[in-house]
Amino acid sequence: MASPRPPFRTLSRAAWLINARRPWTCTACRTGAPGRFQSGVASTTENLRKPYYVTTPIFYVNAAPHVGHLYTMVIADIVKRWQILLGNTDAQLLTGTDEHGMKIQQAALAAGMDTQAFCDMNCRTFESLAKAANISNDHFIRTTDPAHHDAVQYFWEMLNHRGHIYTSKHEGWYSVSDETFYPQTQVQNSLDPTTGRKRMVSVETGKEVEWSSEINYHFRLSAFQDRLLELYNRPNSFITPSKYATAVIQSVSSGLQDLSISRPAERLTWGIPVPGDETQTIYVWLDALVNYLTQAGYPFPPGQEKLSIWPANVHVVGKDIVRFHCVYWPAFLMALDLPLPRNVLVHGHWTMNREKMSKSTGNVVNPFFAIDRFGVDGMRFFLSYQGGLPDDADYDNSFIIRDYKKWLQGGIGNLAHRTIGCAKGKLRSYIQDAMSDKLPVVTTADAEHEAMLVSTPLKVAEHMTGLNPRAALQEIMSIIEKTNKYFHAAEPWKSPNPQRVLYNVAESLRISAILLQPFMPGKSRELLELLRVDTSNPAKRAFSATVYTSDPDYGEDIGNAILFPPLLTDE
Repeated sequence: MASPRPPFRTLSRAAWLINARRPWTCTACRTGAPGRFQSGVASTTENLRKPYYVTTPIFYVNAAPHVGHLYTMVIADIVKRWQILLGNTDAQLLTGTDEHGMKIQQAALAAGMDTQAFCDMNCRTFESLAKAANISNDHFIRTTDPAHHDAVQYFWEMLNHRGHIYTSKHEGWYSVSDETFYPQTQVQNSLDPTTGRKRMVSVETGKEVEWSSEINYHFRLSAFQDRLLELYNRPNSFITPSKYATAVIQSVSSGLQDLSISRPAERLTWGIPVPGDETQTIYVWLDALVNYLTQAGYPFPPGQEKLSIWPANVHVVGKDIVRFHCVYWPAFLMALDLPLPRNVLVHGHWTMNREKMSKSTGNVVNPFFAIDRFGVDGMRFFLSYQGGLPDDADYDNSFIIRDYKKWLQGGIGNLAHRTIGCAKGKLRSYIQDAMSDKLPVVTTADAEHEAMLVSTPLKVAEHMTGLNPRAALQEIMSIIEKTNKYFHAAEPWKSPNPQRVLYNVAESLRISAILLQPFMPGKSRELLELLRVDTSNPAKRAFSATVYTSDPDYGEDIGNAILFPPLLTDE
């Protein structure tokens, strides 16, 4: 797309900046490396033939979802919606539920329910959460789906056929809660804080472990140490943020043990049987990880592998499941010569009073109650603005109220209300003046603000290229903050010639509303409709439309509205 004509003959430096702007291209594309986010223009043959594929982890249905699950969904949804904003309209998002394993078996027993009925009940809760949070998932997968059952057994048979599986006696510390074995170096003595009982727990998760000795199947994980280290050290980061990559590299460099990938059926019946051996059940994490392939059409028909949506462009996961997604999963794929996911985006946990939220301890926030209280976009904003990627973030209702009042009600809402009121609903006339070069002479403050509007969308795009939605959202909100200050300092309501200021403020709102669509899809749509940005032309609401002065057609017959009404309670 050609750069638009600068609308002001008198605008020297700002006009130069506007005219110099080119359609955005991510850093990786400019340097010739494969890009993760591109402005609708593929840089590789692969990107021409497959949709952008984003996944959440599949969520365990042993208990109801909490706000941490909501956060994961929202981050993945933002990544997917950003691709739509760039013009990649076939981008796809997968979420779903993990319904096998000992925890499910025990939880159903404790509830006095049939295991499948228990899974059906809790699965519907996660589906309802995705709907309540306005998650744009294209698919919802369940590990109890017949297609997934077949895909997992085929995956197992291929691993076995290639000699990657063998039987052996396995001894070690097993955590039912974590569904995994831990070596002696990864467990420690601990006192139960509620009972004072001595117990062994995982160093990593703090969950109780018990000694187990059994014959089962093993995957030759140790054979993939060198290839995994090569993956972690490639130029385009496999794990984001780098903090987690460093920890994984240190762990893998210290050596890998082969992985137990089955459990005796006498102990675990609720799962997928090992093909040809009904006495063993496939390890829940091998079962669960294959879901990403199942949805992509695995097993792929001969010659059709490259027509699938696989590989995933981004797996979004919490930091507690990094090892499964960044060690086990790529090793499984390497064993079958299947393409690897492009990136694993890891986020920290939400805490309450600096303690990790946990379904097992009841230290959780009900996400449905939070959405009802603060609104879906209010919650999406808070989680994406304050949520931690390299670090944890603390959750408190007072924090949400604070951010709602400051950034949404007092920021976006107040700016829109004051702008429309000052223009008396006639923003269209100021836009027409801008397009006809009839605005007053530019001041230093005007030039600085206009230059900011030129540069900020590019900064937002760079943050999204780096898989940092939080930094991207903070950059967008800087437009609102700076525009409020610019508007207040200029006092256009006192000026005989307020046209340039009101036009710049209108452009600030329009550009911000476009950029906010992945984060707050409902409220950004309301703002775009309030500004009368054309609904019939998707290009008017795409990333390419964030170019300053690029839309001459909005602002007709604007009425005022309250975008962010007061919350029902501030307690």
